Amino acid sequence: MHAVPPRFDRPLFYHALQLASRFNLAPLAGYTNLPFRLSVRELGGLGLGTTDLVNARALLEGAKKTHELIATAPEDRPFAVQIFGAVMEEMVRAAKWLEDYGASSIDINMGCPVRKVVRTGGGSAMMCDAVNAARLVEGIVGSVRIPVTVKMRLGWDDDNLTAPALARELEKVGVAAITVHGRTREQGFGGQVKLEGIRAVVEAVDRIPVIGNGDVRTIADAARMLSETGCSGIAVGRGALLNPWFFRQLDSWLRTGDPGPRATWGERLDFMAVHFRRLVEWRGEYLGCLQFRKVANWYCKTLRTGKEIQQRLIVLDSAATFEQVIDHLRERGEPTGWSERDAAEPSISVPSGPVSHW
Repeated sequence: MHAVPPRFDRPLFYHALQLASRFNLAPLAGYTNLPFRLSVRELGGLGLGTTDLVNARALLEGAKKTHELIATAPEDRPFAVQIFGAVMEEMVRAAKWLEDYGASSIDINMGCPVRKVVRTGGGSAMMCDAVNAARLVEGIVGSVRIPVTVKMRLGWDDDNLTAPALARELEKVGVAAITVHGRTREQGFGGQVKLEGIRAVVEAVDRIPVIGNGDVRTIADAARMLSETGCSGIAVGRGALLNPWFFRQLDSWLRTGDPGPRATWGERLDFMAVHFRRLVEWRGEYLGCLQFRKVANWYCKTLRTGKEIQQRLIVLDSAATFEQVIDHLRERGEPTGWSERDAAEPSISVPSGPVSHW
């Protein structure tokens, strides 16, 4: 069993906002929507759920797709909305709108490496100009009463590791916390997470919590992240797709030293069914099926459904077909040799290729 670092005997706060645990759901485009957040929350252990990344200007213009991305419910608390943009007036207005909407916190994205975000001056591009980035954040912090946080990367590339200096400036202007993905923008999602880079950010600030992010998929990964970086908590993205019980296990491990039982094959099948039905309730049958197609592959990998079932789910077009698949899988039962270790092995695809093409 991996030892629990001895520093976590108090709750984690973003200013006055108390988080339910030290383990947050990181935003993942196309995945961390309301149905997934609610389904994960029911399993326990989630500290804070964050919406998909949204464009501040599109939010203010009332774009339908953008407003769907920030959908929430009374049970979805505490939750943060992550916004991007580079125009002060738009970002401030969006922050005020979100406060009135009921967001628990606002997260400003300074880490997204995707070209369509960076070319607007948002995402990782903001790390190249700490003075203007801090000025923009200061305007947002001063405009709302709820906590404002920032998610960033280590820097643009290995020659420009600006995260520690930027974190110091952001603390001065009042951000409540900083989440650091331990890669540069140049790395995208490839290569190794640099824990020493996250530690440099932790050491650069005086009081605010720093949340580590990147490649935490096991208790061993979490123990290493906490002990080697000194961070106050962990944001989990792809690890939650592979194992939605991960937050409960992490929280139990941190409180008791024991992560508790692993999910069974049957529990994973039940979770997939709950997730699908929530997607249909949220978007209707047709669009719910389209949304489910995005996640079908990783369910099929962790459940080891076989190619025939996979092919049916990636072109899913009705709730009736989904229920037929579920009934068939229940009747067939757990695959021979299935284990939780097998379920943790598949990878979740992320953008690949030259960063400039994202």
